[in-house]
Amino acid sequence: MSHTLYQANAQRVQRCELAVPGSNPDMFEKALKSGVDYIFLDLEDAVAPDDKLQARKNVIQAINDLDWEGHGITLSVRINGLDTQYMVRDVVDLVEQAGSKIKTLLVPKVGVYGDVYMVEAMLNQLEMQQGLKNRIGIEALIETALGMANVEDIAKQGSIGGRLEALHFGVADYAASNRARTVNIGGLNPDYPGDQWHFAISRMTVACRAYGLRPIDGPFGDIKDPEGYKAGARRAAALGCEGKWAIHPSQIALANEVFTPPAAEVEKAKRILEALKEAAAQGKGAAALDGRLIDAASERMANNIVRMAEAIAAKTR
Repeated sequence: MSHTLYQANAQRVQRCELAVPGSNPDMFEKALKSGVDYIFLDLEDAVAPDDKLQARKNVIQAINDLDWEGHGITLSVRINGLDTQYMVRDVVDLVEQAGSKIKTLLVPKVGVYGDVYMVEAMLNQLEMQQGLKNRIGIEALIETALGMANVEDIAKQGSIGGRLEALHFGVADYAASNRARTVNIGGLNPDYPGDQWHFAISRMTVACRAYGLRPIDGPFGDIKDPEGYKAGARRAAALGCEGKWAIHPSQIALANEVFTPPAAEVEKAKRILEALKEAAAQGKGAAALDGRLIDAASERMANNIVRMAEAIAAKTR
């Protein structure tokens, strides 16, 4: 291993993240009882310009009135973009009026590390001003060509003593930014030989893993295509993503299914760890299990599975 290592800024179970429009308070109670790991209350794309100010009020009231943590939900808010007139008051009002109950802010359309730094500087000042004991994390949406071109620098600079915890792949705006042809949000173009999002998700995931961040896959637009959703989730999981967005409650169970290690996989991982422990006791660095060679790399992969399963079990309890 390199002597240069970046530890994870924050470990959270994030198999599924439900998007909830801030302009629709009727959805808040339903989201609260949905059983999802993570929710972001949205002030950005899901809210029309004329509804922005009321949506902010709705979100602040919901954060304060509803017991999100008691329902096992990690609560985030997607603020408006740095290029809008709404972003500053989003951050100020949220932290001043509900900062003690917010776990992370999701920053859209991050193009350069400076975008993250601006939000972080605001949080530093507001938390001191409010005397908050909790530290609000930052998650960044990589959803433009500029953001993907700078994803390694965003991950690296944001992780060094900073608040950045996760990067999300925003496939819809990314497709628009690249002028990519696609059939629906997160869907595949049949003219492309394979998964046209493979490179982007893989690049973002590598940046995350290099610098201790969580990689999260974004939305799948066709809520009537559960198999398409699961296929996309499985591809993202295969590349190393920890979870995926849900834009409808029906997608929550699909994401949880894909991003929860199957019992057989967990049992196999535990057998690998036990076999290598026995081999080490005999002075061996490798072993055979079920006719296959296992070694230190196998141990690291097995540990990933066991730790994730333990974290999920602890949360669901």
